Amino acid sequence: MTPHPVPPRPPEGLPSGKPGRKPGPIADGVGIAHRAWLEPLRAKFTASGLTVTELSERSGWAKSKVSELLRGTGLYPRWEITHSLLRVLDIPAWPVRRLWMAAAREAHKKDEWIDGCLQKVALTTGPSNPPLDHRAFEELNEPAYLGYARTFLAHDDEAREAVAEAFDILWLRWQEALHSPDVMRFAWNVLRRGVMSRACHTDGCPDLTTAAFDTVVLSKMACPEGRFAQIEESMALFQAIGRLPAQQLDVMVLRHLRGMDFTAVADVLGIPLASVRFADRYAQQHLTSVLHPKNAPGGTIA
Repeated sequence: MTPHPVPPRPPEGLPSGKPGRKPGPIADGVGIAHRAWLEPLRAKFTASGLTVTELSERSGWAKSKVSELLRGTGLYPRWEITHSLLRVLDIPAWPVRRLWMAAAREAHKKDEWIDGCLQKVALTTGPSNPPLDHRAFEELNEPAYLGYARTFLAHDDEAREAVAEAFDILWLRWQEALHSPDVMRFAWNVLRRGVMSRACHTDGCPDLTTAAFDTVVLSKMACPEGRFAQIEESMALFQAIGRLPAQQLDVMVLRHLRGMDFTAVADVLGIPLASVRFADRYAQQHLTSVLHPKNAPGGTIA
């Protein structure tokens, strides 16, 4: 579909028309990668104060098409309409482009379809690389982010995809992150959400089965009987870790499964060092009470 000519924007400071009906919630069938760019776009749309009708008029696309895109209903949106909305809402196109491509593949679109969409829109505005401080942030935190993702995701490609998506979302929302109370905490929440949306869950808790078996493999135990006993013990331990509250779970994973010291964990999570030590101590006491109820609390996990 070819969009209608884009009408001129009203002068700065001119109030928009009467408030119209806001778009409904994102459809249940929208995939992880699709949500990664759709949710920030919807947030920027809400903050803009525009109505769906005004967004339609300024982008040059039919209101029904704009409404479908904002809700994630209908067919996966082509890049032409997506880019038009980005331009109206003043959203950087390059990070969304990469997220859009990943979501297109998630929607089983062929490479020919993706390339055909992209070739119709030339990105001539905005930088093709993240800001310098974002790139420094990525270099600093990528190892910890990858380690965390690999703990929950069975395949390395999936872990790398989750981390790459997190950094693209941060590029998209970088100014929001910088103006948040703590950029590290803001970024960690983005990364954690992406990892948990991909992780397997049992009874609503993340499944750490893969991490448990990795522990067994690394133990290099020669005795089959001992190996089976270690498997049983590891499974029980990792199931209990998966049921910890979010902050305690993250501290345990980074501190004991990824080998980071307390200060490094506090830095990457964006929380005080005292909070990390408290979470670690409380989590260990809880795990000891669950796995070894006869033992005194406060033991260290091997």
